Amino acid sequence: MSTVHIDAKVVMALRNRTGLGFGDCRSALAEVGGDPAKAEALLRERLKGKMDTRADRTAGEGCITAVISGSKAVIVEVRSETDFTAKNEEFRAMATELATMSLAAGAGEVVMSAPMTARLDVVRIKTGENISFARGTRLDGGSFAKYIHHDWKLGVLLQYEGDMDEELANGICQHIAAAVPTPMAVDEHGLPADVIAAKRAEATKEAEASGKPPQIAEKMAEGKVRKFFEETTLLGQKYVKEEKKSIRELLPKGVSIKGFVRLRMGG
Repeated sequence: MSTVHIDAKVVMALRNRTGLGFGDCRSALAEVGGDPAKAEALLRERLKGKMDTRADRTAGEGCITAVISGSKAVIVEVRSETDFTAKNEEFRAMATELATMSLAAGAGEVVMSAPMTARLDVVRIKTGENISFARGTRLDGGSFAKYIHHDWKLGVLLQYEGDMDEELANGICQHIAAAVPTPMAVDEHGLPADVIAAKRAEATKEAEASGKPPQIAEKMAEGKVRKFFEETTLLGQKYVKEEKKSIRELLPKGVSIKGFVRLRMGG
């Protein structure tokens, strides 16, 4: 019976790709006749069951990342069990690769493809953690800006049309990240109808309880609703870097904000 010679360099290359022990990699190579690709597939198949048993572990850490490519952009959240892994460069690079790979799909919610799952599994195997794709959103059309907080726990993707300088676009992303309250929509037209109805009913009740004449009470109620719009919509809020002006007042002529996505880890 012939014995396949396994080059140590090939074993090390497989070890670097999978993060598994030298002996495990050498055995897998020997079993498939020295073919690195087949050996890697064999190891992943064997480890799949083992990794799946870890799926019930809490994955409370991770990162947010975003990718812009021409008129397409995506923002995603990928989770890990430990902060140590979440801060690892390879983990963050993998998350960014998943975002990039998802650009090939349509706009809307990001759905993991087979190649994306395979890429995530590489890091799952290396770290031995319950690493998972949490969520993501794809936006198409217009121009984009993004902001990722230094700890990678918070990210914003802004979609707009028109000619807006990079500094202002990035500033608006930072505003969305930092504003209190967090903007619920671009303007009042994007707010849920039930939210507006509830706020209008509340404002009307308060105005009527004031004992003012009906016409004045009605104006008071409308004023409260307008204030709610200013406080909860992006265009209505005062810019965090220049509180004398609203975001709407800061936008250059011809520029319109089409949408935004704000993701906070675990939020």
